[in-house]
Amino acid sequence: MESTAKTLERDRRERQLWALLHQTSHAIERAREQEIRQFGISMMQAALLWVVKTIEPPATPARISRWLFRQPNTVCGLLDRMERAGLVKRVRSPQGRGTTVVLLTEKGNELRRKSIAEMRAIGSIMSSLSDEEIDVLIAALQKLRARAFIELATVQEEPFS
Repeated sequence: MESTAKTLERDRRERQLWALLHQTSHAIERAREQEIRQFGISMMQAALLWVVKTIEPPATPARISRWLFRQPNTVCGLLDRMERAGLVKRVRSPQGRGTTVVLLTEKGNELRRKSIAEMRAIGSIMSSLSDEEIDVLIAALQKLRARAFIELATVQEEPFS
């Protein structure tokens, strides 16, 4: 009987944790969206600009998809829109092999710089945690992410190991 009660309590806490993770992530995203709205780009566009500049070259659509944890066709559509807006350009890889490389245009790089300079909400929100709490939370989230990738039977690039 005691084991069943413990299991039910564990289940309740896991659902509570999942809901808190979801709500927290969504709230932080909305705060970030408010910051970058002035630049006329979405959060996903800002993330893509950051990823292209941050990952070790070459920034291919496939690698961008893995970093953003989005389906390749979703990233392809996003790249199409961003290319039309003059934020990125896709070129053939100099190494050949039919690979496409994504590059930032001057306009895209400028928006990336501006959006990063305007990144105050995340710092403000994260400042509510001590350094030790940040370390514990990072370790816990890395553990959860790794297990989620196992459940999904997928291999993802882990930008922040």
